[in-house]
Amino acid sequence: MTAEKNLQSLLAGMHPVQRDGEYVYVLWPHGRPLEGHVEAAVREAEGLTVVLPRAEADRLGLPYDFVAAWITLEIHSALEAVGLTAAVARALTDAGISCNVLAGFHHDHLLVPAADAQRTLQVLADLSTESRDVPRPPGSSARASDQR
Repeated sequence: MTAEKNLQSLLAGMHPVQRDGEYVYVLWPHGRPLEGHVEAAVREAEGLTVVLPRAEADRLGLPYDFVAAWITLEIHSALEAVGLTAAVARALTDAGISCNVLAGFHHDHLLVPAADAQRTLQVLADLSTESRDVPRPPGSSARASDQR
C-alpha cells in the first residue's frame, strides 16, 4: 500500500480510533532494565521516556503525571507528508485540547488527556468531514501517488 502524501486526502480519509485503556509517559529509571509492556520510547539526553499502559506503570511502581487516551489516525500517512500534524494540532488547539504526537511507520498516534478522548474524536471527525467537503481545483488528483 502506498503511503498518502496529499494533505486533503489524509484529512478526508483519516479514521481516528481510540485504543482501549489509559496510557502514561514515564521517565524510565536509569540503569533499570526495560520490562513490562512498553508501547513507545524516545531517548533524550536526559533519559529514556517510555509510554505504557497506566496499569503497567502502577504495577511497576513508576511515577507519572499525565494520563492519556491513545488515538490512532488510521490512514497510511507518508512520513514526508506535509501538514497533517499541523492541521490536527490546529483543530485540537482551537478546541482547547492538548496533544502529544507519535509518528509510526504507517500511522500517526495522538496522546490526549483521557478526559478529552471523546471530544477529540469528535473534533477529528469534524475535521475529516470538512476536508471531504472542500472542492478540489480542476485537474487536481485526490492522491499524491496519482500525481507522479
